[in-house]
Amino acid sequence: MLNIFIIIVVILILIYFLYRFIKKDRVEIEDIKSENITENLLIEGVKLAFDEILNKNVADLNLNKNETLKRENMKSIIRKSLRVCCHGDKGAKEYIKDYIKDIIQRKYQINELNIDNIIDFDNPNNLNSQDKFEILIYKYKKEFRYEGLKKLIDKYELDRVKRINKEEFYDITENDINKIYQKEAPNLSYVDKLEIIAQRIYQRYKGLGVIDEIRDMKIDGVSGGISGIPNDFYSYELDYFNNMDMQKLNSFNSVWMFYKGKTIRLSFLGFGSQRELIRVCKNIYRHGNPGQLSQAKGFIANEMKDGSRVVTFRPPFSASWAFLVRKFDSIERKDIQFLITDPGCEMVILLIEFLVKTYQDIIITGSQGCGKTTLMMSLLQFFNRNCNLRVYELIFELFPQKIYPDMNVLSLRETDTVFGQDALDIIKKTDGDVTMIGEIATYEAANWLVETSQVASKCVLATHHAVTTEDLVDYFRNAALRHGGFNDERIAEEQVIKAINFDIHMVKDRNGYRYIERITEIVAVEDDYISDDLNESMHRFFRRMSTKAYRSVDIVKFSEGKYHIVNPLSESSKERMSKYMEEDKLVQLYNKMDKAKESFAYE
Repeated sequence: MLNIFIIIVVILILIYFLYRFIKKDRVEIEDIKSENITENLLIEGVKLAFDEILNKNVADLNLNKNETLKRENMKSIIRKSLRVCCHGDKGAKEYIKDYIKDIIQRKYQINELNIDNIIDFDNPNNLNSQDKFEILIYKYKKEFRYEGLKKLIDKYELDRVKRINKEEFYDITENDINKIYQKEAPNLSYVDKLEIIAQRIYQRYKGLGVIDEIRDMKIDGVSGGISGIPNDFYSYELDYFNNMDMQKLNSFNSVWMFYKGKTIRLSFLGFGSQRELIRVCKNIYRHGNPGQLSQAKGFIANEMKDGSRVVTFRPPFSASWAFLVRKFDSIERKDIQFLITDPGCEMVILLIEFLVKTYQDIIITGSQGCGKTTLMMSLLQFFNRNCNLRVYELIFELFPQKIYPDMNVLSLRETDTVFGQDALDIIKKTDGDVTMIGEIATYEAANWLVETSQVASKCVLATHHAVTTEDLVDYFRNAALRHGGFNDERIAEEQVIKAINFDIHMVKDRNGYRYIERITEIVAVEDDYISDDLNESMHRFFRRMSTKAYRSVDIVKFSEGKYHIVNPLSESSKERMSKYMEEDKLVQLYNKMDKAKESFAYE
């Protein structure tokens, strides 16, 4: 009887505590429902919900073996998704957002009646510019997927230059967003609202803040923290700025977008606090565990899951916390006819096609954002499908496999344990016909190109930031002197001339329009300084040493809105080209160039 009594007492106690627990949970939910449900409350609730899922011991649930394994596997997927979702992994991001939608509906009873308590969707007057922008992005993404932002910008010409007091700049303002929202007047269902709120919670919890959806779109890039007053300076000089809008001036409210070669400020958008900007900077670069962004290091360059390049900075190396993301999924398989469109383009395209098909060594030069990479990728369309392409980059950016999946392509990059020279050396053993080097940004890479062009493949394609052909040759000559073992400038220059045949120079004007400014041939100067007369030989030798080993000859020039053929190809180029193409086809090209030169005489 005593044992039975004790058992009954224990059961009653358990029932009592269970009742209290359920009642407490119900009271908490009722209290939350009675209050205005806020965004911050949901974010904290979602954090706690994920912590509970990950910290719960599945063994305590007394489930069967299959169910236990299922729960453990689910925990593992959630943990991994939370870790990688902000690194450009769109699948992990959507997985976490689905969980967020489930949590806020199940735990916080979010429904059609109270969802507007979080964001007042049905009253535009209560929406700020960020709310309106995120609603517009959702609407366009729903229709156009990751081209949504592009469609929005193009439709309303948001990349059009603004002019104030004779000053020209690119900016998408709060006024722009308000006008667009008024025109669009989005009609949102409950499901739409839930998706938008889930995205808002996600981007503040594990995502990349206000740039989270922008980063996923097919644009050229996005950055934050790169303008405005750094937080420390902002504090020191508070009196000086006390009559200005302090929040908008701070660097943590600096958001910029790179689109079609234009750097556009998003003045209507900001991270809201220094803490939020730091959180984004500390998370955005972590794909593949590249190391710790510390005060000692100051910056980290890495790639994201989708191939985007990200560079993150922090004080004291930089004045403020900042990051720059350069995206490459906007680079698509585009025929060169869509890239070169100005009058006279047909002859220019034909010339480039013949240069590529006859394996000439080509460097595409120009400033950042002028379209060098896009043009280089379009040149691949002229290679035979049997051509073996070998690609070397510091960070994977080109991804020719995605654009030309039917080509024989091998891409290599430098790592912590495999250096660039090792990568270039092994490329020589891979039966490559064409070697492509993404961006020549260091003397080491420039010297590798000179080496590779001589022994590893039929030709080399690369990009560089040189402004003139003379600057290009000088840079490569200095690289050969520093890293190529040359001691004589003339000999080093002669090696460079053998490695580079043509310089295609791209330009981006102030309105973001991109075009080829010139195609320049680098022609070696043949100078025989040997003579029967000793004095004459010495005279020729010193003259040779005091002049350049090459001539830069413009074959094509862009002037007055059209392309002009201004000079014929050199005999040395014709001889190289004849090794890979029938003579009759080459003669047709030369004849067309002569006719184009006559009809487009360059003044």
